[in-house]
Amino acid sequence: MLVSRRDINCNCGSVQMFRSNNVVARIFERQIRTPAPGTSVHCARRFYENLVPSFTIYDVECPDHSFRKFTDDGQYLISFSRNHQDLIVYRPIWLSFSCKEEDCSSHDLPLKAKRFESFFTQLYCITLASCNELICKDFFLSMENNQFGLFATSTAQIHDAPTNGEAIQGVPFIEKITFHLVRLEDGVILDEKVFHNDFINLAHNMGVFLYDDLLAIVSLRYQTIHVLQIRESGNLVDVRAIGSFCREDDELFLNSHSQARCISVQAFDVTSIFSTIVLLNLGITIQAVCITISDRSRLHQRSGNQVENGLQPNQGNSFLNGIKQRLLSFIFRGIWNEETDQTVRIQCLKKKFYFHFQDYVDLIIWKVQFLDRHHLLIKFGSVDGGVLRNADHHPAFFAVYNMETTEVVAFYQNSADELYFLFERFCNHFHATSRNSMYMNFISSHSNNIYALEQLRSIKNKAGNFSQFVKKIMASLPFSCQSQSPSPYFDQSLFRYDEKLISATDRHRQSTDHPIKFIARRQPRTLKFKIKPGPEAGSMDGRTKRISSFLFHPFLPLAISIQQTLFLQPAVVNIHFRR
Repeated sequence: MLVSRRDINCNCGSVQMFRSNNVVARIFERQIRTPAPGTSVHCARRFYENLVPSFTIYDVECPDHSFRKFTDDGQYLISFSRNHQDLIVYRPIWLSFSCKEEDCSSHDLPLKAKRFESFFTQLYCITLASCNELICKDFFLSMENNQFGLFATSTAQIHDAPTNGEAIQGVPFIEKITFHLVRLEDGVILDEKVFHNDFINLAHNMGVFLYDDLLAIVSLRYQTIHVLQIRESGNLVDVRAIGSFCREDDELFLNSHSQARCISVQAFDVTSIFSTIVLLNLGITIQAVCITISDRSRLHQRSGNQVENGLQPNQGNSFLNGIKQRLLSFIFRGIWNEETDQTVRIQCLKKKFYFHFQDYVDLIIWKVQFLDRHHLLIKFGSVDGGVLRNADHHPAFFAVYNMETTEVVAFYQNSADELYFLFERFCNHFHATSRNSMYMNFISSHSNNIYALEQLRSIKNKAGNFSQFVKKIMASLPFSCQSQSPSPYFDQSLFRYDEKLISATDRHRQSTDHPIKFIARRQPRTLKFKIKPGPEAGSMDGRTKRISSFLFHPFLPLAISIQQTLFLQPAVVNIHFRR
């Protein structure tokens, strides 16, 4: 349900209820008025208009660490050592100091209060990486109860990777990738999961998705979705692997029927056999099957010429993998059911299925996310787009896959209008936050916030080409897991800010010498606070490219801004808090 400023004001009582900026008056109003059902949390969050991080300590003395993020419950600050070997976990504590003057707010903070240790206390430091491994500093996932944290270490990436019969050509490999399940309370490593000679995209959690206690890990190199369960005991348990096989007993079934592979079918290639099986399963006559196979063989005469010229195709696998067969079956059935006339059906198959058949076969899994405990949203694309950080210009497709029935239930191209309208109306369903995660359920999106929806529609109206606009919007799907901050200061029903400079999304931003302004949404739309990364006086060298990252506490008026250059100079860390 979209929540507008007018609705919140009306539901929280009279329009005059929040006219006063005095926090005491707001507390009194809260005592004498009862919010309408379903609006109590929204009304409570309006107190953050008064509780803002309005004071900044510039260039704080702090350890030379790489700070990652706060956990969603705000109990821990995750950081890594600069050599990417150690995990250091801090607990936030509020600044406290003594003052002998009558008006302490008008005096500067004592020097001791301006240190990092005045805001955070170190809980432990443990070594995660071995001598030839490094911690992936952009990867971290926490369980819904924040009892466990998942970290990753890996060896160096090798681009010119040799391929075997199962590996995808063109995908680099990493000799060893290790996932570590750590108990955040005391830093005990409870379990590990190791992948050898594989490639998993660990940057910004892109290749891993956590939903409740289920973990999905995408192997790009071997095109397998590994689904694991994180038990309460702290164990990583394999649940299923989706790729070559979709069911647990598929491999056993094929091995027990291996004699069927000895049947000689000289006039059929692999793709024709697949098409024949699909057609026969649909109850189509043998005559139609033969016509289709004949047309298919003519379309593949070019492949035969390649073999004669010495360009041998990959003969390692006699069958397409399980997930690809499910996808092709769904596409085939969808085209078949579009028409009722037999002749028209065959023509449609030629144009929409067989003409693009090799394109569908060449698709690889890019990224995966849970929609719920049974459905996955899988993004397919070319090999080049799967290994590049920016794949916006590569064609992509989305499939919804049911893990229990092993069926593809929906398939869209990234320019499909239907998918965009679903995304516009039901964006929260694509975030798939845990049902027990309280703070994550209030992240602003255009399906729950009228201001975010207006911003999206404004961008849509300015776009010259609607199809290109849809592709640009769909490039963010599937969403990276735990990539957005639940801080109320990113709630677009409370504050307005420049999303080019700062946003809830966990990404580095181009730094600026100008402070980032947070302006109240409600009248009179006053400036509430500013966030300025970098030195207080600004950078002395304007030619140096600087980037900034921001770590906001999930519910306290506390934030950390980190400005760094590309030349490995010491980072400038500022702490922003309510004094």
